Amino acid sequence: MRAAVYRRFGPADVVSVEEIPTPAPGPQEVLIRVLASTVSAADHRARSHDVPKGLGLLAGAGLGFFRPRRRVLGMDAAGVVAAVGEKVTRFAPGDEVIAMLGAKFGGHAEYARIGQDGPITAKPAGLGFDESVALVFGGITARVFLNRADIQPGARVLVNGASGAVGTAAVQLAKNLGAHVTAVCAARNAALVTDLGADRVIDYQSSDFTTGSDTYDVIMDCVGNASFDRVQRLITPGGALLAVITDLTGLLRAKSRTRRSGKLVSASGVDYRAEDLRFLVGLAEQGTLRPVIDRSYDLDEIVAAHRFVDAGHKRGSVVLRISGSS
Repeated sequence: MRAAVYRRFGPADVVSVEEIPTPAPGPQEVLIRVLASTVSAADHRARSHDVPKGLGLLAGAGLGFFRPRRRVLGMDAAGVVAAVGEKVTRFAPGDEVIAMLGAKFGGHAEYARIGQDGPITAKPAGLGFDESVALVFGGITARVFLNRADIQPGARVLVNGASGAVGTAAVQLAKNLGAHVTAVCAARNAALVTDLGADRVIDYQSSDFTTGSDTYDVIMDCVGNASFDRVQRLITPGGALLAVITDLTGLLRAKSRTRRSGKLVSASGVDYRAEDLRFLVGLAEQGTLRPVIDRSYDLDEIVAAHRFVDAGHKRGSVVLRISGSS
C-alpha cells in the first residue's frame, strides 16, 4: 500500500510517499481502506519533535527518542471497511466508518487497523469522507475535555485558540450545551467562529484576555499559553481550566492546583471512546456540529500539507485525501 512515511524527526520534507506492506487485521481488528485523514497539530509535533517545555522524555517514550517508533502519521481516518478479523461482530466489509487512531497513528496510508472495540463508528449520513474525518480529531478531543467540566445552560465558557480543529469543535459543543461562548482567535477568523456560535470574539493580536477583568466558568486552552497562574483569577469559584495543551509543570501540578484552589485544572490525556464519536455523528446528522476544513491535499502533496500546518494558522482541519475521497 502507499503511505506517507517518515524515518527521522525534522521538517516537513522528512515525509515521503512510499510503498509499504498492507497490514492484516487481527482477530478483533477492523481493516479500513482509508479515503481521508487529517494532518493535525499532533502530527506536526510528532514529526518535528516539537513538544511543550519539559515533555521531551515523555514524548520520546511514545514517539521514539532517536527515530520515529511509528513511521506513518495520521491520528484519524474515514473510509470503508476492507476486511475484519475472525472474531469481529460489530463491523463488516463495505461499512463506511470514521475512527480515531490516536497515538498509534497510521491514518496517512491506504489502509489502517483498529480494534472493533476502539473509537470507531459509522460515519455521518449525508457527509462525504472529507467532511466526516474533519469532525474526528478536533471533535473527540473537545468533547472529552468539555465533559470534565459541569457546563450548565448560561455558563460562561472561553475557548482560547477557537479557530483550530479542537477550538472550532469546542465552540460548537459548548454552545450546544447552552453556554455563552467567548472565542479567542485572530481577527480574520472572527466571522468563522461567530458563525459557529461564539457570542463574543477577542482578537488575541490586539487584546490579551488574561489581563482583562471578565470571569468565566470554564476556560479551555487549545494553544498552551493560558497557564493556571495567568488565568486563575478569571475562573469563577468551582470553575475549570481545561488545558488541552500544557507543559510539564502544568501537567504535574494540575491535581495540587485543583485541590488548593477548588477550581478544576484538567491537563491529563484523552481517553478516546466510540460513544463519543457516535455522539459527534449524531450532532453532525442534526446539523448542530459542522466540520470546518481549511484546505485539502492529496497524499502526494503530503509535504505541502505538513508545511501549511507547521505555519500554525490553519482554520479547522487540513484534510489529506488518501484515495478518491470527497
